[in-house]
Amino acid sequence: MATNQEPDTLAKQEGAEAIAHEENDTRKSQKVMMWLTIALAAIVVIVIVYIFAIRQPGIQAADNAIGQADTSMSFGQDSVALAQYKQVADNYGYAAGNRAALNAAIILYNQAANDSVGRDAKLNEAISYLKKYDTKESIIGAASRSLMGDCYVNLGNLEEGRKCFAEAVKLSDNNPAYTPFFMMKEATVDRALGNFTAEAELWQQIIDRYPNYGAAQGLDLEKYLERAKASVEKK
Repeated sequence: MATNQEPDTLAKQEGAEAIAHEENDTRKSQKVMMWLTIALAAIVVIVIVYIFAIRQPGIQAADNAIGQADTSMSFGQDSVALAQYKQVADNYGYAAGNRAALNAAIILYNQAANDSVGRDAKLNEAISYLKKYDTKESIIGAASRSLMGDCYVNLGNLEEGRKCFAEAVKLSDNNPAYTPFFMMKEATVDRALGNFTAEAELWQQIIDRYPNYGAAQGLDLEKYLERAKASVEKK
């Protein structure tokens, strides 16, 4: 009888050990899940604290600060507005800080255009703020890169200017009112650089892709195309 009972007893022992092992694994899994839940809850708390204790007040403070700059600008106090926009751009993020960077660059560019004193310094500072500007929005983003190109061209850096105009073309996403304008700027710089083939290609693209643009702007684009082709032949 003993011989018959030993396998049965061994099986029972193995079964008990298996159950105990399974229960141990279950407890371990439960502990892991518990700690994961605690960690997730902690992350949620941190996010909530960030949104309501840091981000929201930060956004509000940035909005208030840029509102003051907008008011100064509306009263024609450009220098005061510039200082305020620069402060917002330098000290705040969020949408207000982004827009402040663009507004500061615009004022600096206008000051450089209207006053030769410190002209290059203002253009370089305008570029530094344009580099801070996020170009997500297609038209405004493209315009910001076009403005950067204008800054570089006025500083005599035609190659960088051309790159900015080319980027503006891409960012403008084939907008019929703006894309050909940026392409014209790119073509003009190509001519100044002696890149007549590239210039001719751009004029041809404008004519082919935006056939009504020249007439709408009162421009004879065919004339510019023929001039570029003639320059290619002479070269």
